[in-house]
Amino acid sequence: MRFLIGILAAAACLACPALAQTPAAGTQQSAPAPHPQGNLPPSRLTSPGDGDPDEVHPLEKPDAQKEAAIRHLMDITLTSKLGDNITNAITNQVRQVMSRSIQKPEELQKFMDAFTHKFTEEAPPSAVTDAEIPVYSHYFTLEDIEGLTKFYESALGQKVVKTLPQVAQQTQQAGVQMDQKAALEVLRSMSTDYPELKQMLPPEPGTTPPPGAGPGAGPSGPPPSLAPSGVRPAPAAPPAAPAAPAPAAPPTPQK
Repeated sequence: MRFLIGILAAAACLACPALAQTPAAGTQQSAPAPHPQGNLPPSRLTSPGDGDPDEVHPLEKPDAQKEAAIRHLMDITLTSKLGDNITNAITNQVRQVMSRSIQKPEELQKFMDAFTHKFTEEAPPSAVTDAEIPVYSHYFTLEDIEGLTKFYESALGQKVVKTLPQVAQQTQQAGVQMDQKAALEVLRSMSTDYPELKQMLPPEPGTTPPPGAGPGAGPSGPPPSLAPSGVRPAPAAPPAAPAAPAPAAPPTPQK
């Protein structure tokens, strides 16, 4: 059960705005389910206070003109797909987990049909979009939204929308691999003072691990990856989860 909950949490985290710009592989984008406005309590949509960092203020729903402008901006930047991709990511993760317990394809499909129906009723993708509207309104004026819309309707703006997820993913991978390599080198250098590290760390490239050393030799099994969830690890590290696009907010155009 804890494993399943962890999978669902990871899927939700990975389905970020950058992922919303690129549909998940092997999935089909469906039209957002109807969702009545105002179902999210205002107390759950909050922002940090100006003074006390622990103070929060409810986010207010914008007027009709500003809301329409925000929804149009979200459409052209594809961030309105965020709810759909969160749903797809979680559904795919549930399928992977349940396929280990339900071996027959027809029974698995029956389970997934029931889960998907109940899940989309409980958490319609459009509810995510509804929840985003007050956040946009809090941080951007109507003039800001109109300026951003003008930029993202341009050829350059559309190029940013299409390429930024890949740029963010590749730059994150490069940074993670550099830091992961450095972290492994630091841990190896500390293994003299902390011998237990030798049982946990993978062998250095080009070396043969001594008997009883290396991944899996310790009492707790293979060592955990040093890479953040959803990012491919460096070659010398234990395998991690497949890469996913990193969160990346579209840049505000220069005036």
